[in-house]
Amino acid sequence: EPNVLAGTLIAHTDAVWGLAYSGVKNHLLSCSADGTIRLWNPPEKIPCICTYNGEKGYSIIWILWSSGRCPFQSKPFYDSVFPPAPSCHLQLNSVQSNNHINKVVSHPTLPVTITAHEDRHIKFFDNKTGKMIHSMVAHLDAVTSLAVDPNGIYLMSGSHDCSIRLWNLDSKTCVQEITAHRKKLDESIYDVAFHPSKAYIASAGADALAKVFV
Repeated sequence: EPNVLAGTLIAHTDAVWGLAYSGVKNHLLSCSADGTIRLWNPPEKIPCICTYNGEKGYSIIWILWSSGRCPFQSKPFYDSVFPPAPSCHLQLNSVQSNNHINKVVSHPTLPVTITAHEDRHIKFFDNKTGKMIHSMVAHLDAVTSLAVDPNGIYLMSGSHDCSIRLWNLDSKTCVQEITAHRKKLDESIYDVAFHPSKAYIASAGADALAKVFV
């Protein structure tokens, strides 16, 4: 509805893939397929505060945290330009096209970062050392999305193989599988999420459906 639109932020030259809002500073972060992250102050006359670019030749995954902090740094991560960030122990670069990182999530209580990969893998990294501590083939097609439940017990993954899988984070074993969405143009599940307090999970797919499971 036109009367609902408060404003439009124009700067990116390609698709915008992710947003994160910080209520502390009322700042907005956006990451785009144009290879940039932009920091916005929406109420300002010139809302784009600054732009961060990745080094040419690298496929870099930028982590957008609602708190505005990288879990490996003591200051807001938009105060530093990546890469490289000297105080950031874990830098996730993916050069080979078949090993692109599609999603990055952080464990809510443990110093662990989990990544979803185009080559069907899910990988676990120790935030303190930056080293990979576990890797597993998790799906029959690209792993597109991840979510960790608020208690840090389960990991949920979505894939272009049309399935959602629920993993026990302690044993790294699959405890449940749901066929959730149909394929469209070789793509299926785009995102998955846990409800913050209730026993609900949700998924969004290429078939133009969003589903909620009990």
